Amino acid sequence: NWDQFESLLRNASARIPALEGTGAHKLINGPDGFTPDGDLLLGEAPEVRGFFVAGGSPGIACGGGVGKVMAEWIVDGAPSMDMWRMDIRRFQTHYADRAYAAARALETYEKNYWLHPAFEERESVRPLKLSPPYPRLQALGAVFGEKGGWERPNWFASNESTGNPTPVSVDWAPVGWAGHNWSPAIAVEHRVVREAAGIFDFTSFSKFEVEGSGALAALQRLTDNQMDKPPGSVTYTQMLNARGGIECDLTVTRLGPDRFMVITGSAFGVHDLDWIRQHLPDDGPVVIRDMTGDLCCIGLWGPKARGILQRVCADDVSNEAFPYMTCREIRVSGVPVRAQRVTYVGELGWELYVPMVSGLKVWDALWSAGQPFGLRPVGYRAVDSLRLEKGYRYWSVDITPEYTPYESGQAFCVKLDKGDFQGRGALVRQKAEGVKQKLCCLVLAVPRIMALGNEPVYEAARVVSRVTSGGYGYTVGESIAYAYLPISLTAAGTALAVVIDGQRVGATVQREPRYDPTNSRIKA
Repeated sequence: NWDQFESLLRNASARIPALEGTGAHKLINGPDGFTPDGDLLLGEAPEVRGFFVAGGSPGIACGGGVGKVMAEWIVDGAPSMDMWRMDIRRFQTHYADRAYAAARALETYEKNYWLHPAFEERESVRPLKLSPPYPRLQALGAVFGEKGGWERPNWFASNESTGNPTPVSVDWAPVGWAGHNWSPAIAVEHRVVREAAGIFDFTSFSKFEVEGSGALAALQRLTDNQMDKPPGSVTYTQMLNARGGIECDLTVTRLGPDRFMVITGSAFGVHDLDWIRQHLPDDGPVVIRDMTGDLCCIGLWGPKARGILQRVCADDVSNEAFPYMTCREIRVSGVPVRAQRVTYVGELGWELYVPMVSGLKVWDALWSAGQPFGLRPVGYRAVDSLRLEKGYRYWSVDITPEYTPYESGQAFCVKLDKGDFQGRGALVRQKAEGVKQKLCCLVLAVPRIMALGNEPVYEAARVVSRVTSGGYGYTVGESIAYAYLPISLTAAGTALAVVIDGQRVGATVQREPRYDPTNSRIKA
């Protein structure tokens, strides 16, 4: 495009006079190397130790930074900063299909200079991975998103207008950028979990089994929490790097003396599996298997969840027989189910792990049993709102390899007295010296204005941090944001400001969680 190039050359000549009159003698057109999501591709290839990759767009402009982090990766074993957005392990195995990767990369290239609205979803090569309840989700009007190749409901159109249990009007919506790809169904689904019960399709969770006589010792070395608990125990824990930074955030269930199940986020399966494999002993009696495609996961949460489950289950699911953070084998309508009493939404309930072939039967049984209780389907946008109210962290935004559990508010997971583990030395030093920053909850002065992440946080005229994640809490009626703050600014009541869509919005540091700080709901 010589017309376009002429203006570039003219401006270049103004900056570098020696170019004046030189003219264009040769044109070299270099094709871009676009990845399926348009970002760089960096790091050590999973399962190919010693093979490092540095490629992808935006190319040479990032050369200096890429050179720095790749040198650290190769020499030190890990980069000094959070590189998840560019990490080769963000791509799961289905990207090995050339046609799939090419179609997704073409969509990314076509939209490279578009203005991308909040919560935008990819459209190409979908659907790919479907869970057993998928046809039921479709029938209920699911508005699907995609994560890790799985089709997942963001919300349900069937919840938009009928029997709205929330005080938020259906005409209420967040203002500005956060108003894109929003639905009043999100508020309905949030409130039904708090007031009755919601059913969730969590099949996309990444699931591993770790087994062998060396499994306990390996997990003890990898995690900051205590793994040596009785079979049936569920433990929330982190896996740390040598600096004490959080590399993985997951739950570990002890199924037997030498057998464990690990559950992590849908997008983090390749990353976390690779991290565990990297740190297993080369000659140790430990085997790890990816079980993601074998097990359907159905979530059931809300104050009426126990009543619903009891209708289709002859097992005792009372609080005394089945306490919080435990796992049991039960039967739901005759189907064997591995039930874990955990929550990411802050309410009584269970994650129900079922063989894929039986997933739809269990979903149908729970759905039918739940109708008299007001059970509704719930999507992932409501999940995010629920977890923000409860102060639950999300790896890759609130917690990353740059932050330690002491900084992120997860010191309750750290068991320094259990023996040596990866990152322990760094935590011991930090505990002795004291942390210099802490993840804090901010409540914005204007509820309808929401922070989504990376907005600057000001103290007077000085930028002191950035938002890690944010959204609206439909139960507490607050716009919530999280940010790492210097210790001097962490006291409740500290006045700050967040710039959102070019508007400076007042914010105050508040105690967290904003909902159920005594955990009475989840332990009911």
